[in-house]
Amino acid sequence: MTFVSPAFTRRSLLRGGAASAASLLAAPAVLAQSSKARNDPPTVLQIVDTAPSQQDVAKDFFIGSLAAWQDWSARGGARGRTVAHRKLEVNTTTADGRTALAELRDNPSIVAVSGTVSEAAARQLRQYMVSEKLALAHAAPWLQDIEQGDDHTFPIFANRQAQLVYALKSQSLVGVREIGAVYASARDRDLYQEGVSRVAATLQLKLVELTGTGDPRELGRRVSAQAPAVMLFLGGTPELARFTQGLADQARQRYVIALADVNLQILRQMGASLRIPVIAAQVVPLARSSLPVVMSYRATLARLFDEPTSSLSLAGYLAARYTQQVLAGIQGSIDRASVLAAFQQRQAMDLGGFRVAYDARGSYVTQSMLTADGREIG
Repeated sequence: MTFVSPAFTRRSLLRGGAASAASLLAAPAVLAQSSKARNDPPTVLQIVDTAPSQQDVAKDFFIGSLAAWQDWSARGGARGRTVAHRKLEVNTTTADGRTALAELRDNPSIVAVSGTVSEAAARQLRQYMVSEKLALAHAAPWLQDIEQGDDHTFPIFANRQAQLVYALKSQSLVGVREIGAVYASARDRDLYQEGVSRVAATLQLKLVELTGTGDPRELGRRVSAQAPAVMLFLGGTPELARFTQGLADQARQRYVIALADVNLQILRQMGASLRIPVIAAQVVPLARSSLPVVMSYRATLARLFDEPTSSLSLAGYLAARYTQQVLAGIQGSIDRASVLAAFQQRQAMDLGGFRVAYDARGSYVTQSMLTADGREIG
């Protein structure tokens, strides 16, 4: 398989300061305009959420995936067959997202979707596939909670529920019996409240809930003196940075737990308070790990892009590598039916030390912490 992708470096895209996230997400927009010609090669589509709260996550995840696809092409792919990789942008906070997804129905050259980011985009895609009755493989979405019996979605990362169990259980084991659940917005509360409540009840943790309606810094300032010292934050990286600023305006020490969709590397750059320790779930190995796949990721990223390593770009790299390995094993033609059948085998894989398996042992989850001097430890 040979990969088809534009050649560009991220350094040129990042010029422009605060507009860097939007620039990266918008720059390859030409890729989303496909001709529906019969001679189009089999195409793997990557859906990227351009919602403002997701841009910092999406840009890192996408750049990791892009590095993996470009590296695969340079190494000759597999079996000499051409497979294209393109990005499709959607904004999950507007009504335009579903319209953009119509390409999945109308363009038969798209044989799979891989590395959908964000969770809201993955949910929106799944709803669209069900409503349109699309028999299409959806591989390695970022943090989607998969419905039981879904035979079209193939996750490789621990979902939100697994992260919640890990994060809250770690607190209960050290004697914490009460925890704050902070939703950055009403939308975040609607998305995550049921799952948080269910896990907390299982672990016999008392929840004290707080929902934002405006500036997250004001939300942090509104936290009462009687609120739990440990707070689980459900929202994006920019909102968390502002929330820690509000907490820092108070005298009492607080500890914030976040999930893997928060970008710790960007958090400090966005002005998060150094007084507030932030502990985040991690669903991939640390980017400084000595695992073979992580060393390959670091080398590939350094060779192709002027970009620091991060857990999110490593996740994007792993999503692409998993998809490539499944595609490489297909005998005969590469089309929607053959690709879906290949993924439905749900074969266990070892991606250079990162294990993918669909069994009772679950997925990889750990935690890392952002220190006062900006280091990530775990």
